[in-house]
Amino acid sequence: MVTIKKPDEIEKMKRAGAVVADVLKLMRDLIRPGMNTLSLDVAAEDLISRESATASFKGYKAQGVRVPFPGSICVSINEEVVHGIPSADRILADGDIVSVDVGAVFMGYHGDAACTYAVGDSVSTIRTELMETTLEALHIGISQVRPGNTLGDIGHAIEKWVLSRGCGVVRDYAGHGIGRKMHEAPQVPNHGKAGSGMVLRQGLTFCVEPMVVNGAEPVESSPNGWTVSTKDGSDAAHFEHTLLVTEDGVMILTPWE
Repeated sequence: MVTIKKPDEIEKMKRAGAVVADVLKLMRDLIRPGMNTLSLDVAAEDLISRESATASFKGYKAQGVRVPFPGSICVSINEEVVHGIPSADRILADGDIVSVDVGAVFMGYHGDAACTYAVGDSVSTIRTELMETTLEALHIGISQVRPGNTLGDIGHAIEKWVLSRGCGVVRDYAGHGIGRKMHEAPQVPNHGKAGSGMVLRQGLTFCVEPMVVNGAEPVESSPNGWTVSTKDGSDAAHFEHTLLVTEDGVMILTPWE
């Protein structure tokens, strides 16, 4: 069920979103060659705790996956699209790109955002352009968020931009409503037909999160049941914000930029 948030609920979501933004800013400072992804997870969980919130992802249960998600953040490297599990054995290398997805819950309300980072000074031009294309796709999607527009307007704008850049859209995963639950209605696809789908109303909160690849679009899940990667081994990037539809536009609740 789609819910319209009340002012007191929005204030709690703003606080959760600020925590998420702080984590992603911290990741920007910490990510470097030679660091293992478990260290990033530990630092993120510590910051979330110090800001009187809890990690939304840790212990999260997904249908069809036997083991709850073990980390406080998702850390996905290169061809990994989403849901990479932090590990002491995963070492970041110069030239990698790494996507960090984080959720935090404050007084029962969630915030969720993601960012892809360059590791070191040797990131290739094609990876840099992939990140730039994906970040611009996020901005283009957000530009469509206002009362009277539709979910299809968001997805259409993202898809049109991504395809024009010679990249692909991950179609098996989408943005989502958010509030008391991490994942609520509605789904917010990164593709679609302009003017189609649910009409946006003031008080709606949801996440826009383009996942973009520089190869073929199909993806597959790993044996751990969580990590999703491109089937052809091409690279992926992922950017996300939690958004509030306002009276005349949109407010970003996870201001990590």
